[in-house]
Amino acid sequence: MKPDYSTLLDDATEAFIRATDAAYPPDTATLSIADQRAIYDRMCRAFHRGYPPGITATDRAFGGVPCRHYPGAGATVVYFHGGGFVVGGLHSHDDICAEIRAVTGFHVVSVDYRLCPEHPHPAAYDDALSATREISSTLQHPLILVGDSAGGNLAAAVCHATRGETLGITGQILIYPGLGGNRDTGSYLTHAAAPMLTRDDVLFYAATRHGGHEPAPDPSFAPLSDSDFNGLPPTLAIAAECDPLADDARAYAARITAAGGRAHAITETGLVHGYLRARATVPRAKDSFSRICITITAFAHREWPFPESP
Repeated sequence: MKPDYSTLLDDATEAFIRATDAAYPPDTATLSIADQRAIYDRMCRAFHRGYPPGITATDRAFGGVPCRHYPGAGATVVYFHGGGFVVGGLHSHDDICAEIRAVTGFHVVSVDYRLCPEHPHPAAYDDALSATREISSTLQHPLILVGDSAGGNLAAAVCHATRGETLGITGQILIYPGLGGNRDTGSYLTHAAAPMLTRDDVLFYAATRHGGHEPAPDPSFAPLSDSDFNGLPPTLAIAAECDPLADDARAYAARITAAGGRAHAITETGLVHGYLRARATVPRAKDSFSRICITITAFAHREWPFPESP
């Protein structure tokens, strides 16, 4: 049965979708890469909320990767932006990172990893790994890795790759991540025509990331394909209800829990992919952003803010 988005989405979310579609039409993924980036950049500028009072940022490299550092104290948040590995950068999530810095008080570093198709996998993964390692050796521990959409994939991949290293990672927060789940089942089909992100969009971005030919599953690009979920940091995996990627977050948390680790999955009712841009206008998105910041703070203090699994 196809979902009835007229009942799942509230008025505020519908208004957010209309505003997004006006700036970033639903067929944008069919355009040239250059056009996609130009349109995405314009949309991000339209939604940019500026910096909270007293927040500053400086562009610098970590591990040879361009980054933006929002200085703070006490811990460090490493942020990987979304955009299907094709669009986005330091500008696209600039205000989100500034607000995380304002709410938590911690250092925040946004990582400007290389994009596809010019730099196919594993370029973005290599950049994420290199930047995280130098951030760990340069800024304050603990580290909390945070990423949305494609960035959630990178955060998880880094956590899988660095088990056993003393990087000081005490938690990861994955926001509507794409983690390499089965695209022929579950939410990928139920929400194949969801607002903001469709299954066709997911397939396009996956093909672009791998130059048109997707290799055999590998945890560096599909963390759900890993055979070992031991030793991962405490994890919050957040799904948007109306999103083809929703099952990835739930499946990932379940795999960690089954391996004896700590993971909590949240499905944000009535929200859509990309809802972080709606955190000021959609009450549900505002509540989710607050949960994200609360969890960042808890992970930094090595606290578990969710009920223990039975």
